[in-house]
Parts: sequence; structure tokens; C-alpha cells
Amino acid sequence: MNKNSKVLALKYRPQTFDDLIGQDVIAETIINSIKASKVPNAYLFTGIRGVGKTTIARIVAKSLNCSNGFDNICKNNFCENCKAISNSNHIDVLEMDAASKTGVDDVRDLIEFSRYGPTSSKFKIFIIDEVHMLSKQAFNALLKTLEEPPPHLKFILATTEVKKIPVTILSRCQRFDLRRIKADEMTSFLEKISQKEKADIDNDSLKLISKSSEGSVRDALSILDQVIVTHNLMGEKVTEDKVRKILGLADEAKIIELMMHIVEGNSLRAIEISEEIFDIGADPKLVLHSLLEVCYLMTRTKTLGKISKDLSVSESESKRLEEIVKNLDMTYLTMLWHFLIKGLDDLNLYPNLSIAFQMLLTRLCYLKNMPDPQDVLDNMKENKIN
Repeated sequence: MNKNSKVLALKYRPQTFDDLIGQDVIAETIINSIKASKVPNAYLFTGIRGVGKTTIARIVAKSLNCSNGFDNICKNNFCENCKAISNSNHIDVLEMDAASKTGVDDVRDLIEFSRYGPTSSKFKIFIIDEVHMLSKQAFNALLKTLEEPPPHLKFILATTEVKKIPVTILSRCQRFDLRRIKADEMTSFLEKISQKEKADIDNDSLKLISKSSEGSVRDALSILDQVIVTHNLMGEKVTEDKVRKILGLADEAKIIELMMHIVEGNSLRAIEISEEIFDIGADPKLVLHSLLEVCYLMTRTKTLGKISKDLSVSESESKRLEEIVKNLDMTYLTMLWHFLIKGLDDLNLYPNLSIAFQMLLTRLCYLKNMPDPQDVLDNMKENKIN
């Protein structure tokens, strides 16, 4: 396959520790352990989707098996070992997807295969992706080999749900928690990719893509790929409005305006604004997610004052939020958050999302008329006493 025809997430997949984004501490720890020849029997990489678990697993495998040695490790997969590991077809580096091979027999085959030494490299390495999907019996079969593997064998486990892995397995691994990528790091990375792809895309669009990716590099690159294909290949400049339409997101100013009418109890205007938002193709569920984010920002403004710059909120939006929360108390904001969260479940109960959303809006607009729960409790106590 022509490299240029690959999707961005594969085309720009990190090949060395230097290429990794936002995982500097983990990379430094692993590099130092390899240099000091203190490589653990098993690594465990955990984190959300798209932060580099499988990618780091392959980089570790290349670092241990590069034909040139770790000090002169390949930068562009020049040696046969590095090239084969990157292409997932190295005879000594076996990648197993635990989502499809969950049984004890699969693990027994793995253990049986581990008895034989490496064919063309220093270590035989087993990379087990989504390891939490293994059955209880499969984990039990893996225990002894994981604790005391042959000198030539290393395990690298990856998972998105570390809590589902037995403690007995965790205690036998060196665990690394991969963090979400920060918005500014992601924006900077996307800017470099856009320049390499000669994509005409403004900085606000890149910030929106970074925010929508929720810290996942793969998600961010997938969105960027979609945006470039949709607009840049047509010779158009990519703007924030165009990205919002592709993602089904409403304009942030519209969401804040909608929240303002909810707080004021103006159900008629709130429904009108929601219809304007849906007319441009916004998804009701994503609009509700945006309202939850605004509710969080309102609460943060109420408790800490002016919102800091790192929250990706413009100066004008920050001032509007300050105005909205001026006469609100924490009880109301807490109740608003609760009803919005409950609204996510309600949207799944009725097939017409637009109707369900408007009914939720009506309920939210009348929320301010509800009495303070503490006052109700106090009145009940007083009536009991009397």
C-alpha cells in the first residue's frame, strides 16, 4: 500500500520513543530500564482508547530486538526486525487480540509456543491486547509463566479496563498508566500533521478537533482525516463552523445562550434556540453533553471565580458565564447537573430525540421554581415537632 494512501492514524503512528506524544515520563522510565538491563518480565499499559498502548508495546518490542542494539536503534525501521515488528509479522513477536481469543486453550497454546527460543532476535515477545477480555481460567493458566518466564521471553499487556484484570496478574507486571493527551499538546501535534499534509486549516478548527477527541490521538487524527477529505480536497479552507457541522456540534455561543434561557425559566425561547441548533444538523445527545460542560463551567465559575484560560473558553464566553451564575446558588447548579445527567438516560428511552430533548428542556426551565430540598426537609421537621 502506498504510504500516502494510509489513513492519518496509521501514517503518523509513532515508530520510536521520540515520536510519542504526551507520555514522556513513561518513555524515560522504559528507556532507562532497558539501558540498565533491568527489563521486567511483563509490562502492562493501561489508558483510554487511542493514547498509544499498542504503539508503545511495539516500540518496546523493537527496542529489545533491534538488530543494531538499543544504543543504535533504528529511527525509520531500517533493520529487518524493526520492519517486521512494525508490520506485525515478526516470527518472534506474537500479537494476540484477547477480545477474540479469550479461552484457556488459546493461552495454553501461547505458553507451549513460549518454550522455544527466539528464531532471529534476542527476545521472544508476546503482546496481548485488550487483556482484560481473557477468561478467569485463561488468567490462571497465564499466572506461573508470567511470574517466572524463560529468560528469552517477555510479556507486554495492554488494556482499557485495568480494573477487570485480577490482582494476581497486576502484581506480576510493571504497570504504566498512559494519560490523556492535553488539548494544547494535541493542537500542536495536529498543526504539524496539517502542515505535512499541506492542509489549509485554521487554529480554531484544530482546537475544536483536539477538544472533541477527548485526549485520544487516534480520534483526533480520524477527525482531521475526515475534515481534510471533506474540505481540503475540494480546495476549501477548513474553518471552525465547517468542523462543527462535520461533528454535529452546536456553536458554543448558542449553547451558552440556551443555558441562559434555561436558567431564566424561559421555556419558549429555550425551545426556539434548540430548534435553531438542530436545524444546522447538531445531534441532541452532543448538545446535551455541551450543556453538561457549560453547567460544569458555571459551577467552576461560581466556586473559583473567573475561568482560567486552559479551559478553552473565550473572554466573552467567560463574562457571559459570570453574568449567568451571578444570582444562582450551588443547590440550583447541583440540581441542574443532576437533571442533565438524568436527561442522557431519558434520551435513550424515546426514539424521537428531538421531542425527548424538548421535554427535558421544559423540565429544566421549571427547575428554578422547585423549592430548595433543605428548606423542604426543615419544614417537614418543624411540622413534625408541631
